Amino acid sequence: MAAVDDLQFEEFGDAATSLAANPDATTISIEDPHETPKHQPGSLRGSGREEDDELLGNDDSDKTELLAGQKKSSPFWTFEYYQTFFDVDTYQVFDRIKGSLLPIPGKNFVRLYIRSNPDLYGPFWICATLVFAIAISGNLSNFLIHLGEKTYHYVPEFRKVSIAATIIYAYAWLVPLALWGFLMWRNSKVMNIVSYSFLEIVCVYGYSLFIYIPTAILWIIPQKAVRWILVMIALSISGSVLAMTFWPAVREDNRRIALATIVTVVLLHMLLSVGCLAYFFDAPEMDHLSTTTATPNQTVAAAKSS
Repeated sequence: MAAVDDLQFEEFGDAATSLAANPDATTISIEDPHETPKHQPGSLRGSGREEDDELLGNDDSDKTELLAGQKKSSPFWTFEYYQTFFDVDTYQVFDRIKGSLLPIPGKNFVRLYIRSNPDLYGPFWICATLVFAIAISGNLSNFLIHLGEKTYHYVPEFRKVSIAATIIYAYAWLVPLALWGFLMWRNSKVMNIVSYSFLEIVCVYGYSLFIYIPTAILWIIPQKAVRWILVMIALSISGSVLAMTFWPAVREDNRRIALATIVTVVLLHMLLSVGCLAYFFDAPEMDHLSTTTATPNQTVAAAKSS
């Protein structure tokens, strides 16, 4: 019975008083779920790294890859495998187009718009629309420039469609492929580099080309100064999207390599825009030149025969 009498409830006072009386005691703190937890000192040290992870997309990369693997589990030779690349709604496409037209400094385009569901629907139709916009606008531009000249005979140049398609689709696929291979190679050299997937890079390049669709339509204006102003505006917008997207992926690399990578990306983009403007809009009309040069020869030959 003495043992039973020893089992009595005791009231404990403040935790601080108990710890003062017995420093070796183990205490358990039960917090109120409605109370806001206090910040720990270690959270400040990791805030900078968390911002980098948020910008680069490190925190959800494993989950994204897992979901992507579950989503694209069909064999690559089946129709279902490629159907997943076009599984995107109109709202997502418009949102990504808006993001490519209004780049936000400090925000990653892949992180905000692409990583949750990369697609090929938007890039494919943007490239197709750009091809016809350049080809049709180039024909109309030459027609308006030579309108009213007696020696000019308008002939539609359908070859411009195939040339524009070759240039646009080769740029939209080969350049992302080369950049993806380069990032994978540098990722094996520098462990801190975050590499995008090939599909994500294709999405970035595809949506960055949307600005050139209205630009190509406005290139019909037969004023070289206006055309070059338009190309500089389009280049600054689309180039900034590419630079702000790929700079976080290479900034942890060697400084010279990182800068050379971004400069190469922007220069290739500039070469595409300037090349399209120079070839499809500012190039001299060969049929018109051949007609004007052949007319004097025909006149001389007619005079000799008479």
